[in-house]
Amino acid sequence: MSTKTPLIGLQADQFRHTLDQQATATLKQLPGLDLLIRAVLGPIAEQFFYLDNISTSVLVGPEQLPDLHDLLLEAAQILDIATPQLYIRQHPAPNAYTFAMRGQQPFIVVHTALLDLLTPAEIQAVLGHELGHLKCDHGVYLTLANLLTLVASQLPGGDLLAQGMQGQLMEWVRCAEFTCDRAALLVSQDARVVASVLMKLAGGSPFLAPRLNLDAFLAQARSYEVARDTPVGEAVQQLRSQSLTHPLPVLRAREIDRWAQGKQYQSLLQLAGIRYNDEMPIKGGWRNW
Repeated sequence: MSTKTPLIGLQADQFRHTLDQQATATLKQLPGLDLLIRAVLGPIAEQFFYLDNISTSVLVGPEQLPDLHDLLLEAAQILDIATPQLYIRQHPAPNAYTFAMRGQQPFIVVHTALLDLLTPAEIQAVLGHELGHLKCDHGVYLTLANLLTLVASQLPGGDLLAQGMQGQLMEWVRCAEFTCDRAALLVSQDARVVASVLMKLAGGSPFLAPRLNLDAFLAQARSYEVARDTPVGEAVQQLRSQSLTHPLPVLRAREIDRWAQGKQYQSLLQLAGIRYNDEMPIKGGWRNW
């Protein structure tokens, strides 16, 4: 039986990071971008990614890797969101990503290299992170980001084509990751689990992962925050981050460590617990996942 609190009635704005809000507002000012993705790129991208996944990956379900399917079901229930498809793809780079357009079938893809690094609790935190993209309706801009990445990596001259919009879009993607780290915490309900995922992404391997020291990594994250708080430190961070699709792992770990201790996170769990106890049947019921 799960001991986690399902967040009944959870709304995206209850955990959305302020940097995500600001970056989204900036993107929405670009004329016609939303319409272009939905009306033109969306249907093409949806068909491409669906065929790519169904032909080269393993679709998780009750009869296929049911342990992963159960982790996904519970994570979706906690975040109060419909369960998307989950694919596992053979790939040497540890990664996971999400695709969704409004009204269409969303899906999550997790690489085998990432699964090899993580414990079941950490895998569920990753699924919670990806579900956060769906909960916050990040699909439109994530679609464009994925397409730009595809163009840059597979087409001759793709880097030049992608660079035109890449700056603002990649800044939004990095900000959105902070929001989805919060979704991961809401699912795991243990900040150390989320921080451990980030630590392993920063310097893990199947051999090293069990030997890494999480407390030392969190101390490293706090040290980085102090070192960054100078004009030189800020400039180095911006230079280091501008080409990345994700914020620096130590920065993400520090952000989630701080949010886990704040009133917003604690009040969400407290309010959800009250709703859960009020709505749970006296005997039996859906609590026994």
